[in-house]
Amino acid sequence: MTALAILNARLLDPATDYDGPGAVLVEQGRIVEVVHGASARAPDGVEVVDAGGLCLAPGLIDIRVKTGEPGDEPKETLKSASLAAAAGGVTTIVVQPDTDPAIDDPAMIDHIQRRGAALGLVNVRAAGAATKARDGQRMAEIGLMDEAGALYFTDGDRIIANTRTLQRVMSYAAAFNALIACRPADPWLSEGAVATSGELATRLGLSSVPAIAERIQLERDLALVEQTGARFLVDQISTAGALETLARARARGLEVAASVSINHLCFNEIDIGDYRTFYRLDPPLRTEADRQAMIEAVRDGLIDVITSAHAPAPAEDKRRPFGEAAPGAIGLETLLPAALTLHHEDGLDLLDVLRPLTHGPATLLGLDAGILAADAPADFVLFDPGAPVIVDAEKLHSKSKNSPFDGRRLQGKVVGTWVGGQRRR
Repeated sequence: MTALAILNARLLDPATDYDGPGAVLVEQGRIVEVVHGASARAPDGVEVVDAGGLCLAPGLIDIRVKTGEPGDEPKETLKSASLAAAAGGVTTIVVQPDTDPAIDDPAMIDHIQRRGAALGLVNVRAAGAATKARDGQRMAEIGLMDEAGALYFTDGDRIIANTRTLQRVMSYAAAFNALIACRPADPWLSEGAVATSGELATRLGLSSVPAIAERIQLERDLALVEQTGARFLVDQISTAGALETLARARARGLEVAASVSINHLCFNEIDIGDYRTFYRLDPPLRTEADRQAMIEAVRDGLIDVITSAHAPAPAEDKRRPFGEAAPGAIGLETLLPAALTLHHEDGLDLLDVLRPLTHGPATLLGLDAGILAADAPADFVLFDPGAPVIVDAEKLHSKSKNSPFDGRRLQGKVVGTWVGGQRRR
């Protein structure tokens, strides 16, 4: 007997390029049938949800989520992050390894995934550290973490400056097709920088990094990819110059994907204003030309994944002079309405906005998710793309409230979130 039927929906499925009326039938946590067209009816005796013509899409998959658990729970716990995810239509989160201790062995991978499963809110997976304690020198237990369920390997915001270490990591990972992710930022040019070099940083007296630092490091990383044959994710690309390097690598046949944070799609360096620390990010906000280049790369499919780059920081770490404030912003709960600005303001098709939030990350990480199809997990989000939303950071579920969208008017309200057929919002 089918347990749930969602009728009268506008189905948006980037995996199949379907945008039209339809219904979804669910049983035992999985989709048993997807009906295209407006005439679907529910079997007798099932729970029925009338979508009222609202949009039903696969649940969002956020592959870059920082928490404070374990080690710094006042910032964020797995529970608070999961609640924020469910409220934002995010059904799968991938926790970053920069915890204390770092997620650098199979026991830690197992702990994070067991803890997430016990919460029973959203799907919680983990990325493993590429080096032990994320020290950039000693290769971590990549093979064992891969067996334990790690989805990819990264040192997060720490740059692996030692080229020999990164070469070893890539060579080892290539042997079993594991994905390696790195932030492209030359460590010497970017050391101590809190802004992008230019007129604004000079006027504000902020330590800055030239945009070329991203391309320089990416050229090195891609040379190692070509030499080792590793699968590689360019983590949080943010400059037009780096996009050109990425496009050339793709043209040469390298297996390289790229992600961008929602912040670098919605904000530029001008948003720093008079030292507004909620816009203190890493990588720093870029020029408007760079932001527009990121949007076009999403439109063209050069960028595969949009992430929230969720990085909680308590008020005492943000209410400091700009150069001393902790970098990062929360974003799980605002990810969908923020991404919908690409549709409302920049003219991207809804499927093109949703693809790097659903099918793109699912394909990259080999997840059984990101599609509305028979036998797929019943993970989806119901939303009204035109409903107005005024972000109030104090009402967000994250323990930290450092949202750059605080007070901003957006369009796109999450009405319902289902994970494994169970409603979580």
